[in-house]
Parts: sequence; C-alpha cells; structure tokens
Amino acid sequence: MNDPGPTPATARSLEEVYRPMTRRTFLKGAAASLVGMTGLMAALRPLLELERGEITVDELLQRHYRELTPQELERILRALEEKTAREYGVRPHIRDIRPQPGVEFAYALNLTRCIGCRKCAHACLRENNQSRETPDDIEMSYIRVLELQKGAINLETSNLYYDPERVPQPDKYYMPVQCQQCRQSPCTKVCPVQATWQEADGIVVVDYNWCIGCRYCMAACPYDARRFNYKKPTLPPEAVNPNQSYLSNRIRPKGVVEKCTFCLHRTREGRYPACLEVCPTGARVFGNLLDPDSEISYVLRNKRVYILKEEVGTLPRFYYFFEK
Repeated sequence: MNDPGPTPATARSLEEVYRPMTRRTFLKGAAASLVGMTGLMAALRPLLELERGEITVDELLQRHYRELTPQELERILRALEEKTAREYGVRPHIRDIRPQPGVEFAYALNLTRCIGCRKCAHACLRENNQSRETPDDIEMSYIRVLELQKGAINLETSNLYYDPERVPQPDKYYMPVQCQQCRQSPCTKVCPVQATWQEADGIVVVDYNWCIGCRYCMAACPYDARRFNYKKPTLPPEAVNPNQSYLSNRIRPKGVVEKCTFCLHRTREGRYPACLEVCPTGARVFGNLLDPDSEISYVLRNKRVYILKEEVGTLPRFYYFFEK
C-alpha cells in the first residue's frame, strides 16, 4: 500500500519545527528554549516594556537589522530621532553607515608611549553617548586603562583604580583594553537571538533594538569589553553627540548590552576613532589591514606585536607593541 504522505496537520507541525527563528517566535518559545530564570526574564523583557508603554508595537515586532528593507530602516531611523528628541531634548541625525569594500579595520597600541592619562576613555564616552553621572564618570567607558608593573604582563595584578593625575609612574606601564573585534568572536556565537555579529570590515556590532539583555555575550567575552545598561542612560542635553549611527553611537536603551565599534560612524567615512584623535602621545595606530601602505600594516610587519590573551584563540584585530 502506498504511503499517503503527511497529513495537513503533520505538514503544519513540520513547518513549525523548521521555521526560521525570528524575534516573535523566539519570544513565543522563550520559556521552552532558554534555561534559567535570567534568560527567561531577558527574553520576556520586550513584552513587559510594551505593557508599560515604554516601546510601541512597531518596535516590538521590528525585524532583524539585516532583514530590513531600506524603507523600513529609514522609518526606524526617523522614529529613533523623534524618541531621542523627546527623552533627551536634542534631535540627533541617525544614519545607517555600511562597510566599505576592500576594508578590514585593525588597531595597534604602542605600550611604550601610553602614559595612562585616560583621555581615550573620556573621549570614548563623549563620542559614543555613554551614560555618566558626571563628566569624570568613566564606569561605562568601553576603554579600561590598566596600570601594570614594568617587566610583567599579568592582568591579574593590574590596577584599574590608579590616580590619573599622577601618571606615568616610573616603574609602571599602562595598557588600555577595549573590544578586540575578534575574528573568532565568542560573544557572537553565544547570542541566542543573533543580536550581535561581525561585519565585512571586521567590526563586531550589536542591533540594540534586537538585543534581549541576557548578557551571555558579556560572560563569553574574555576581555570584559561589553557594558550593560542597568538603567536608562543619564545624559544631559549638552552632552549628547547628535552625529549618530544605528549600529554604533546612538543612545542605547535600558536593558541592552553595548560595546566599542571602532567608532564606525567615523571610521567608515575615513576618519579616525575618537580615542586615537585625543591621544597626546601618539600611542594609537588605526587603519586598513588590506592596504599594504597603511600605518597599521607597517606596524604589523615591522614591530614585535603582542596579542592579549592569545591562548584563548579569538584572533583579535587589536594588537599591542613596544618600541624596539
């Protein structure tokens, strides 16, 4: 007897099993797919925000960044501008700036020249619209500057809370640490909703409208390079940088994870990252790895380069070196 094939009910069941994961289906199946109360509450956060009136139905049902049509993205950008204007008193210009072909960004830092002044960390705060209670509050900065004993590279004994008014100390050296834009990025692999990914130019980005705040990426990052917004960002109108991009420095909402993007709203238009521009000693080098004449390519060819936590196999695009 011939097999009659699947019944309509069976066919629907198979279709549901193999249906591609979307934000809606993820939220619907969150209780079954995520293990632990933390993951479940993170997945349900958008629904709770909708109930409280903190987001709209359109925001809840928004598709993933990489699935948006140009018209949908344009509508979202204008809505974000209006929301920022209402909440912070400044109307920004938010754009979507895509990678340039033939570009792979990388960073190098000269540890011989770095004096630990933390000007890079403060510039990062200002450029990227990060939350801060006072101008000197760098808790949310994407850049941590560590003070280490000369002759040793042991992050376990480093000092994050040294006095920046008394640097450099003669027996110390200083190591800024930020997102390493890893080729084998563990943060992107653990995200349950694919809210973070690596772009063609090597920059690891986050869709802040898609992030559910589970913080799995923070746990996976060996460089402590991600920050979580536990509350609505504190940012007075005069501190808002209005030049913003969807995937970089727009003001992030409460409950999402954020990170350094090599200032893609600047670098994808041929400018340097803000942290490099303010460095008083020229310790920072940035450029295109695919350009053999770039400064970063010169450093990698001619300097003894050190990779932070090389043993974990993340293959960073961030390098450190000492002068010969």
